[in-house]
Amino acid sequence: MNKDEMEGKWEKAKGKVKDKAGEIAGDADLEARGEAQHAEGEVQEKFGQTRRKAGEAVEDLGDKIKGE
Repeated sequence: MNKDEMEGKWEKAKGKVKDKAGEIAGDADLEARGEAQHAEGEVQEKFGQTRRKAGEAVEDLGDKIKGE
């Protein structure tokens, strides 16, 4: 897991808390901000996963070229 994946998971969790707090408090603005933060975290996490997988693919290709 890389930095983007970890930060994305953290942002998703914080967004979920804000979303639920807004829902409980009847604060539509807080709820919307929580949903947006959760979505941003999802994007960041997916970016991190893609970045990690691309790095792994490059390493595998390098190993094949070297004959390992």
